[in-house]
Parts: sequence; C-alpha cells; structure tokens
Amino acid sequence: MIIQREITLSEKKRGFHLITDEVLRKFPELGQVNKGLLHVFIKHTSASLTINENVSLDVPGDLEKHFNKFVPENAAYYDHTLEGSDDMPAHIKSTIIGCSLSIPITSGKLNLGTWQGIFLCEHRNRGGARIIVATVIGE
Repeated sequence: MIIQREITLSEKKRGFHLITDEVLRKFPELGQVNKGLLHVFIKHTSASLTINENVSLDVPGDLEKHFNKFVPENAAYYDHTLEGSDDMPAHIKSTIIGCSLSIPITSGKLNLGTWQGIFLCEHRNRGGARIIVATVIGE
C-alpha cells in the first residue's frame, strides 16, 4: 500500500507546533498498516519538521528561545535581507532542523516513543499556511 497526500496546515504563529493529530486525521487508512513507514516532507524553506516531546508545554517555548539565540536576526553578515529580518534566520533554522521525517508504523499506529510528537517549526513571523507531503508506505 502506498498513499500520498498533500496536507495544508493552517497558518501558525512563529514557534514549534504539535501537528501529530492533524497529520493522522488525514490518514484513516493508517490503522490497516501492519508494518510500514510514514514519510513527511515540508514544501518550504523557512519552516521545518521535527520530532520532540509532546507533553510539556515548556519544551516548544524553550526550543524557540534557544533557536532565536542560536540563529539571531539582523546579523551584520547576512546578505539576504530583502524579505525581512526573520527570513534569513528562518532559512538557516530550516537547514539545521530539516525538512522531512520518517516514522515507523507498527500495528496500525505510529511507532513513536511515549513522549514524542511531530512538530511544525514555524520560523517566520508571518509564514502563512504550510504544505506538507505525507506518504504512507506499508503492508
């Protein structure tokens, strides 16, 4: 079985946003997959995807604070500045975190750790709706 869908995620403010349930709602067939893989790819260069803790509300905020210090806005050495002070840092953050994830599927469920979830990392102040391509491959 191979199923692929484009999913438009609603606009989210800058930060790290749990989207596991939003993705799973688009794949009711997942329950039929005994063994497989969910591959998720974001079609943008100023946002990214990651897996991280999905329980503590402090984690997304702390990640955002750290990445804002790690990759600052308005660095004097940035040449790409026409799209706003948050744009070049967004590209750098996206490169560091990554644009895709692969998650095993076992017995009809994502085989994530107890406290793991899929996060959209929105690196722009106004990034707009984001599109991901999600592919289920399994038997």
